[in-house]
Formats: sequence, C-alpha cells, structure tokens
Amino acid sequence: MITRRKFLHNSGLATTALLMNQLPAFAQAPAVKALTLDPNALEKFVDPLPIPSTMQPNEHRASPAVRVPYYKLGMRPFEMKVHRDLKATRMWGFGSQFPGPTFDVRSGQEILVEWANELPDKHFLPIDHNLGGAGKDQPEVRTVVHLHGGKAPPDSDGYPEDWITPGKSVVYHYPNKQDAAMLWYHDHAMGINRLNIYAGLFGVYVIRDSVEDSLNLPSGKYEIPLAISDRMFKPEGQFFYPMSDKENAPWVPEVFGDGILVNGKLFPYLEVGARKYRFRLLNASNGRFYHLSFEKGASFYQIGTDQGLLPAPISLKALVIAPGERADLVVDFSDHRGEEMILKSEAFTIMQFRVADDKVNDPSSLPASLRPVPKIPESQAVKTRLLSLDEYQNRVAEPVLMLLNGSYWHQPVTEKPVLNTTEIWTLINPTDDSHPIHLHLVRFQILDRRRFDVPLYMSKRELRFTGELAPPDASEAGWKDTVRAQPGMVTRIIVHFEGYAGRYVWHCHILEHEDNEMMRPYEVVAEAAFDAPGGATLGEGLQRSE
Repeated sequence: MITRRKFLHNSGLATTALLMNQLPAFAQAPAVKALTLDPNALEKFVDPLPIPSTMQPNEHRASPAVRVPYYKLGMRPFEMKVHRDLKATRMWGFGSQFPGPTFDVRSGQEILVEWANELPDKHFLPIDHNLGGAGKDQPEVRTVVHLHGGKAPPDSDGYPEDWITPGKSVVYHYPNKQDAAMLWYHDHAMGINRLNIYAGLFGVYVIRDSVEDSLNLPSGKYEIPLAISDRMFKPEGQFFYPMSDKENAPWVPEVFGDGILVNGKLFPYLEVGARKYRFRLLNASNGRFYHLSFEKGASFYQIGTDQGLLPAPISLKALVIAPGERADLVVDFSDHRGEEMILKSEAFTIMQFRVADDKVNDPSSLPASLRPVPKIPESQAVKTRLLSLDEYQNRVAEPVLMLLNGSYWHQPVTEKPVLNTTEIWTLINPTDDSHPIHLHLVRFQILDRRRFDVPLYMSKRELRFTGELAPPDASEAGWKDTVRAQPGMVTRIIVHFEGYAGRYVWHCHILEHEDNEMMRPYEVVAEAAFDAPGGATLGEGLQRSE
C-alpha cells in the first residue's frame, strides 16, 4: 500500500506532480499556483559546506552563588545565499545564522542563556489561525526556545505557551547535568512552531564529558556538525511553504521539500583528508525522514544516538533518521584517497566529500567499546501506560486533526509520572504514518515493537498482536529522547523520570502534526497523584484514520 506519507516522501516524483497541480486531494498543497524551483536544475557541489560558529559567553553571572557563563543570543531576520547561483534567501535565525551558532559546553557546567526575540512583528510564512494557540487574538510573531534533549527545570524547558514577542527576552538556566551528547535548540511556540523552524530558528548544542574525552575520537576540525533540513524554494530562491486549497485554513498535514540543505547550503561539498572524521548528524526537517547512504555503498560507523554514545560502534551502509533524531557517526576516508564520495537519501543528493589523495597520519581512535548503556529492567516500572497516536479525517479522507491518546492540548493532564520512578509507555499507532515521538526532560530506552490488528483496534479498541516482538535496531540501542513509532505497530519505551518535578510536554516531531494538536502536556509530580481520565470524543464528520 502506498500511503500518503510514502507518496509525498519517496522521491522527486512528488515534486513533479506538485508542480503540475496533480497531487491527490489528501496531499499537501493540491492547488499550488506558484511554480517552485527545481533544485536539480542547479549545478551541484559548487559551495563549500559552512561550519556554524561556536557560541561564546558574553560574561559571567551569579547563579545563584557561583559565577557561570552567561550567553545572549538574538533571533533576527537576515538574508543568506543557499547556493552560488541563487539570490539571497530571506530567513530568521539565531545570531543571524542558519543554523544558529553551536553551543559547546561541559557536563556539569551550568550556563545561563538570554534568548532575545529581535524579529519583526509580522510573519513571512502563512499562519493558520484555526490551530490551537495561533488564533487571531495572538501576536503573529512569538518565540520560545526548547533545548531538545536537555534536562532542564520546567521554567527553562521552553513550554509552548511561554512565548515572548518581538522586543522581549527571557533568561533560561541549563544545568547540563547529563552525559555527553549532541542536543539541539529550536523554537517551540504554540501553533506556529513549524513555521518558525522552517524559517530557520534552530541550532546545535553539544555537551562533552571526561568519558568521551578519554576515547580519543576525532575532534577539533575533524568533528563537524551536519544539520540537514529540507525546504521548497520559489524560482527566485525564497522559501516556499505550501498551503492547502481551503480558504482561511492553510495548514497541510506534512511538508516535504525537494531542496535538501546541509548547514544551510544546497549540494555542498566538503574537502576531507584520508583519515577518520566525526560527524554530528541532526535531522532538523519538519517532516522528512532520511535514508542516508553513500552512492557507491561505502561503510561508516555509528557511535552514538540522541542522548550519547552507544556501547560499541556499529558498522553501517545505510541509516534512517527521523525529524528530531540525532546520530553520531565516524567515517574513515583512509581507503578512499582521491575519491569523490556522494551522500544520498534515496533519490536525493545530499552532499559531496572530496577526499585528498595524500596519505596522512591519523592519531584519533575508534575504540571497540565506547560507553556502557545498562538496560533498565522492565520490573523496575511502576506503571505501564497505553497511549494511542490518532489521526482524524473528514468525509473525503483528508487529514484534519492529530491527537495523542484522543486528547486535545487544553484538556486536563492525564500523564503524571512520579519523580524518580520508572514507567513503560506503550505507543499504539493505527495510522499509516511513522510518528517520531519526543518526550521533554527525560531520556529513555526502546524496548520493542510489535504488529497489531489495526481494524480490530479501531472498531473495538481491542489490542490483538499479529506479529512477534521486534527488538530495536542496533542503531537505536542507546539512550534516546525521540522514537519512531512505526505505522501499524505498538512501540514500547521505558522511561526513568528524573531531574525535576513540573510540567513538560510530549509530542510528535513531525512539526505539522505537533502544531495541529499532536502534543500534550505531562506533569512530573513529587508524590503520587491521581491520573485523571482523559480522551476526546470524535467530532462530527470525523473518522479515525486506518
């Protein structure tokens, strides 16, 4: 079965159909009137890969008794060329950069960051005022920053309703009391998050520690972030964000661009020596999953996941990475001297690596063992929750609403884990989409996935398994904060809720889904609290998607 997602996601054929206004009614932007740029008409590999600058503290301030690094970073409008042959593209970015500057900090070294909204009062992308939190009574331009993967107190987590308007700023406290990992920061404003990130409001945040230091992995100029994000472009090079054909309701269920940016460039190249490199990979796309591989089948190693190092390196020829996920990779170019290696994702060309012909001395290592990841025993869980991922369609099979466990954002909180306890969250996905589910504050481990009888579940809410338990992929066998809940499967994760009590959120990281109610608050409580019943009834004229 070719699902809506697969039809739009798989290749450039979707773009061709889009330009001809021949996508079916359930697809994104069925009545697009403006032609968009075909990125493949541009010459490839003419721009070097940009490397984001490293953020430096402005000063040191007390927090509350010791003096800690204090950073101030503004969100501003600017223009940047994404390709040599295109005019500069209008963007919004942290520090006038796309992506924003990289934070490089030490585990246990707390910092303060002042996030300043220095944007204009009007948005340049289409707002749907029907979405929760994005009504016409709200300011058009609102921002709040979430450190994705960070263990931060609730008032510094970037709660979607804690937004600020242009001319305002807020100071967040990041204790950084967690293992070395690549995190990322991005906008999280209620109802317009998809637009703000599409405009460019994201960046990389790296935490380091002594365990990682001792491994002698490639470092310095041989450690490079690769922030991958897809966009659509107008012929003159400006961002194009698709809209539905419904008047005053421009929201579309997914956005898949045919121009793949790496650190803000289309088809960049990187000159590398014949040695090992470490690449900190981030999927910062709104909805696209990447199936990454080298064109000629070269192998590479994965050494880490969202929340840090794996127990041991994994040799791969391909890697799947969903929106919000990160992967820590090592590529050894020593056997490819003089070659030009192309990184691809299915039909899409991502970037080129130009390997020097000279033999070089490489003092870095790729150890056989990295960092232990002790398994959390299921017996440690004090509660198991069954949570459904729901999609609702109108009478002509168009997606119109996404919910978690049948509940809207504004309904009472139903998930109240107790601080310092462990729970199993069972994610039931009867839809035809793979949903990358992200929990704020915590890291977790994937237990397993299992197929179930979707029609039976949809009709009677009975959960009958039809397949065997499938363990997580080797590339997922570390600490995670985002998990791919596959279609027609139950995905189980085990979570230890530690750090802070307070209100956080969990949501789908397909940003169009998140902005249309596929996000819920949860509350970490200091002592056991009553879990109130939740769940929304189906609206008139809506049906659950199978």
